[in-house]
Amino acid sequence: DNFRELFSDTAVRSSMLNTGLYVLFGVTLSTVLGIIMAVTLQRAFRGRSIVIAVLILPWALPGVVEGIVWTGIWDSNTGLLNSVLTSLHAIDHYQVYLGQNRLLTIFAIELVHVWQITPLSTLLILAALQNVPDELYESGRLDGCSPWATFRRITLPLARPGIAIAMVQALIATLNVFDQPYVLNGAAPTAASITEQTYFVSFQNLNFGEGYALSLLITVVT
Repeated sequence: DNFRELFSDTAVRSSMLNTGLYVLFGVTLSTVLGIIMAVTLQRAFRGRSIVIAVLILPWALPGVVEGIVWTGIWDSNTGLLNSVLTSLHAIDHYQVYLGQNRLLTIFAIELVHVWQITPLSTLLILAALQNVPDELYESGRLDGCSPWATFRRITLPLARPGIAIAMVQALIATLNVFDQPYVLNGAAPTAASITEQTYFVSFQNLNFGEGYALSLLITVVT
């Protein structure tokens, strides 16, 4: 009965779709950015250790803290983004980024989440790149490989294990995203994630049976 109630609940079905969009945006962006950053950090350069330390910071911060920090960027009244865009004359009045358009709200919230999970993706891919022998790159240069060909034929194939692990961790993190949507969008259904919906069902509606069923479903999917 609880599972039947679950799938007939429009709010739960909507949160499932929202979570699918979070996963799509989150896994794609964090993986692409992780590859770019890892390739950039692959070779030693002055200040590299400082860059890595700064890179890890968003990963170390709690999601609630990140949500509050980014509230100051997305806020429709006093937000930094609106202020900058208005100063640059890119917009003529302040815009509302969260809560109205579903896709825009999910994308804006997931950007905050990507900011948190990308450092781990970068470190996982970078660890895989450290195992690529320099002799392969030297052979590629001698054979006349362009930088793009070297990246496509040497770097990507040999970094595949690290990329796969990075994608899996990003998938799990985005499937279970809660802090950022809750802090940035509250109880609004526009961009509620499936874990948010579990909280609403269990602790706001006090329907613990349906909440348990939804939690079990998330566990199995994860």
